[in-house]
Amino acid sequence: MKINWKKLVAAIIICQGTGLLAGLATASSVSSWYTTLDKPGFTPPNWLFAPVWTTLYFLMAIAAYLIWQKGIKTHGIKNALLVFLLQLLLNGLWSIFFFGLRSPILGLIDILALIIVLILTIVKFYKIHKVAAYLLVPYLVWVLYATALNVAIVVLN
Repeated sequence: MKINWKKLVAAIIICQGTGLLAGLATASSVSSWYTTLDKPGFTPPNWLFAPVWTTLYFLMAIAAYLIWQKGIKTHGIKNALLVFLLQLLLNGLWSIFFFGLRSPILGLIDILALIIVLILTIVKFYKIHKVAAYLLVPYLVWVLYATALNVAIVVLN
């Protein structure tokens, strides 16, 4: 399969750009407000989040590229990519709600919606390109873990 570098780079920029914007929303609170919260014992160290999210955004980009590469006019592609973009939007909004607005409850509402849309994305991607769907599984696992953290923070605070 020939690589369409423009599409691949665009997918990477869109996904990593979402991560960068989320990081900006997070930066304002992670070393101040977040440190004051009671957190569960299964909270990972802060240094782990950046490499995990960078990797997950890269996997998302490859998955989106594999779908986009099939041709936007091919049946189901446009819809699958729109659902993918919706989950990416919900992903970015989580950081704004949780860290930017300092609202774990809004973050929880958002992440629950994200799980639903992410599962829908995986299902849609699976029908088009199985590898693209599998590339999103580590992301889903991390989001489920993040949901458990979010729930615990709501309960503890």
